[in-house]
Amino acid sequence: MPSTVQERTEGSGHDETRSEDGRSEDGGRSDISARSDDVPISRDGVLEVLSNRRRRFALHYLKSHAAEEVSLHDLAEQVASWELGRPVADLDYRERKRVVNAMRQHHLPKMADNGLVDYDSRRGSVVLTPAAATTEFYVDVVPERGIPWGLYYLGLSAFSLLCLVPAWLNVPPFSMVTPLGVSVFLVTIVTISALGHVYDNYVRMRLGARSVPPEVEEG
Repeated sequence: MPSTVQERTEGSGHDETRSEDGRSEDGGRSDISARSDDVPISRDGVLEVLSNRRRRFALHYLKSHAAEEVSLHDLAEQVASWELGRPVADLDYRERKRVVNAMRQHHLPKMADNGLVDYDSRRGSVVLTPAAATTEFYVDVVPERGIPWGLYYLGLSAFSLLCLVPAWLNVPPFSMVTPLGVSVFLVTIVTISALGHVYDNYVRMRLGARSVPPEVEEG
């Protein structure tokens, strides 16, 4: 069974303490290759990687390409496209270059330090480590007008009580329906909700499961 790491991120998830070009406040890292040989994947390391939106986008792209080696420029262009909400073909040179530099100097070395990728700066190539390729990553994104599943089920429980109690007490108009009929109706609603919850958790919020990351709306 593949291991699973889940992080809850509500809101837009913008870069937290990085400048626009992706460098840290102490000047960033030099352009060096970074291999993650013998670096175990830890929960803290994964949470650190997932705390940054560009790295989440990069991990989504790499997961969608399985264990395939990808070009740094292809990766960075797709990250920039998702970040700016425009097709790759509509990006200008500065937009592409800014993300390429940020990925090369900071984000990919950070991902390699935490055992998720092997990055060769000379060849400009990136590949998931075997451990990362068999690990599933989930990002719980609550839409602006959405509600967490926990609150949804709490509301569903309250609705169920409002339906069942009057039916048991033969209170009109619920007395027109048997408690069994109400129970079947409620079980159907719960089943449909559970199927939606499974899709939301294991498809919509899983990095690499769809054509776009969980934080990006499909066009």
